[in-house]
Amino acid sequence: MNSVSVILKRFDAPDEVREFQKGKFEIVHLGGATIGRATYEPGWKWSDHVGPGVGQSRCSVEHVGLVLSGTATAAFDDGTVYELKAGELFYIPAVPHDSWVVGDDQYVSLHFLNASDYATT
Repeated sequence: MNSVSVILKRFDAPDEVREFQKGKFEIVHLGGATIGRATYEPGWKWSDHVGPGVGQSRCSVEHVGLVLSGTATAAFDDGTVYELKAGELFYIPAVPHDSWVVGDDQYVSLHFLNASDYATT
């Protein structure tokens, strides 16, 4: 008889939670991967609500993820702004950027790359 090791986890019981004003970033370690779930309330902005806690004015973490709900931006210092909408997969390079929630709906996304580096000092 084969012995199969299957691991099941849920974001209802994450391994770590990083909380900040108007948002949180939950982390689950699974099968050698670190996956994050970002949840941001309307009015959340990275440079206002995460940056001061990590001593930065812009996020410089590379992201690969999937937007589950809501809309947010990836805004670069050259003035380029991308909107990330529900159902979209995204890649954001490790170029300093800001981000904020667009509209009145909560924004939720999964992060598959560098989740362990997000919102850390």
